[in-house]
Amino acid sequence: MKIAFFTEGNYTGKIPRNNPNMRTDVAWICALDAIHIPITQIHQVNEKFDWGIVIIPKNKELLFDYPLIDNMRRICSNIATMQESTYWYWQGGTIQAQLWYHDILQNMDLIFCHNDMDLNYYRGITDVRCELLPTLMITDHIKTFNGNREGVMVGGNWVTAYRGFDSYIIGKILDDKITSPTTGRMKPDETMLDINHLPWIPWSQWMYELSKCKYGVQLGTAAAGTFNLNCAYLGIPCIGYDNVNTQKILHPDLSVKDGDVKTARDLANELANNEELYNLYSSNAKKNFKKYYSEEVFINKVNKILNEG
Repeated sequence: MKIAFFTEGNYTGKIPRNNPNMRTDVAWICALDAIHIPITQIHQVNEKFDWGIVIIPKNKELLFDYPLIDNMRRICSNIATMQESTYWYWQGGTIQAQLWYHDILQNMDLIFCHNDMDLNYYRGITDVRCELLPTLMITDHIKTFNGNREGVMVGGNWVTAYRGFDSYIIGKILDDKITSPTTGRMKPDETMLDINHLPWIPWSQWMYELSKCKYGVQLGTAAAGTFNLNCAYLGIPCIGYDNVNTQKILHPDLSVKDGDVKTARDLANELANNEELYNLYSSNAKKNFKKYYSEEVFINKVNKILNEG
């Protein structure tokens, strides 16, 4: 099966397995042996594909005058789109952008989503078939820290999308040493906090830095759930909301309802003071990763979905 991915990324071709920045979208392309084509260059391509999957960028205005659907259908027998960010993030755009995006969704053969809750949403606003595209890791070239793990990695900054304040509150119960990634939406004054902010680093380096930590906390809004997945692969117990599939499947005993910070606090206190429990959750996370989120499981699942299309 020949698959093409269309994103705002400015590169063309296949992804080598040793790519140092193997974030989720790149891992999808690599695992499916797909070809990547920049979204605004589809009209230049004459090669034919069984499936074309587009990830619509956050800045949709750049595509208003681009005949996206016509260009995709010209070279693809079937077309799909993959959810970008939370199911509601696109509603922060202009009215024109929202109507344009909904029209794009309605013209697809398939909509891929991150989480179970997202399926119900997109099935509600469209008449299009919706399926899960599981978050993925290519693990061939991951290097990890060999020393004693310590401290907490919180999965986001103090902004609405990541709700980093909530994760910080829980993280402080686990350990005083807190580390956080730096995103493009981080507020400048967050640097005043007692948090070690990692600069932007390639994904391979991110995995190494994460492997130094003993705990993970991600009380943010539901999107791809990459952080929760990364923690599970490394055997790092992660406290998070159960509306994220990678959280509830990989860390079931540390999952709480959205907004239930009280239960998250109780879990943190228990986890911080019970090494036997910590080891159990760490071991279970690794087992769940292999069972539910290995690359083989991903490929079989997606190929089945696309063959049914």
